[in-house]
Amino acid sequence: MATARAIADRLIPGETISSEVLRLAAANLLLVLCAQVSIPHPWSPVPFTLQTFGVTLIAVLLGARRGALVMAAYLAEGAMGLPVFNPYGLPGAARLLGPTAGYLWAYPAATFLTGWISERINWRDASAKLRGTRQLAIAALAGHALILLSGGAWIALVLAQGWGRGFAAGVAPFLLDALLKTAMVVAVARAFARLRPDAVAAGSTS
Repeated sequence: MATARAIADRLIPGETISSEVLRLAAANLLLVLCAQVSIPHPWSPVPFTLQTFGVTLIAVLLGARRGALVMAAYLAEGAMGLPVFNPYGLPGAARLLGPTAGYLWAYPAATFLTGWISERINWRDASAKLRGTRQLAIAALAGHALILLSGGAWIALVLAQGWGRGFAAGVAPFLLDALLKTAMVVAVARAFARLRPDAVAAGSTS
């Protein structure tokens, strides 16, 4: 099935190594900045952040494989102690074993899933037609759902707090949040998809 080029290929054109590095570096910086927008939750060990907005937007912009690569690099940076995670929680590699680890570990898979769905969108039509908007929303919601389910399961099983606590602390508080972020991803992606329409070509480049 032919697909349109990833939006990032149109925002930062070129097939050179430098253009590819620039795309990946820009995505990584976006995710780090989103992580810093963080508000503690009074009834959950998991704060409200813009991270999942960044995760799903990067997936839509870069596609499945490159988006997942950015997430893997992000987790590696955090494990090495770089200040890329949200400011609330354990430092460095310990964050990958703490209360929010289930969400973090899901980032590569969620990005791949969202990116894979978004790669099937015809971006020339997505900027104007209801079908493109619906596909975008499905892609972003799928990524958010995978992240929330992984985070809740981590709290329930690995932290041995039970499924009730896992859902109450790890999923329920963030359902409306996921819907709002999905709307944001759709709006931003549609705006970007309108840029450089002459650069649309068949074939996925993710």
